[in-house]
Amino acid sequence: MKKILLVDDSRAVRAFMRKVASSLGFETTEAENGEQALGIVRAMKRVDAVLLDWNMPVMDGLSFLKALRREPLETQPAVVMCTTENEMPRIVEAMSAGANEYIMKPFTEEIVREKLEGVGVL
Repeated sequence: MKKILLVDDSRAVRAFMRKVASSLGFETTEAENGEQALGIVRAMKRVDAVLLDWNMPVMDGLSFLKALRREPLETQPAVVMCTTENEMPRIVEAMSAGANEYIMKPFTEEIVREKLEGVGVL
């Protein structure tokens, strides 16, 4: 079973992401911020994908993404940013930092499925 890490400071958003990811056949793990997510990535043997919010306390999504891409992992996970940041410079910044895809909130199950298919994890 493929593993996905859901990173968002909103419990409601994580619950929606969990429902979507579970319906797509993923085993889910959750984190409230980037620092917690980085610890999870380091502890897990494999993460296939990450749905990642940008604006979070402690460590934001962009800082997590940059740290993740520096991690000496056997295989880097696909990262889909899921955020309210919708200005082109921010999207370019995230993609340049290593995001594979970008979804603007609010999003639907169909959009998540399409993006995960697009990055090759479905």
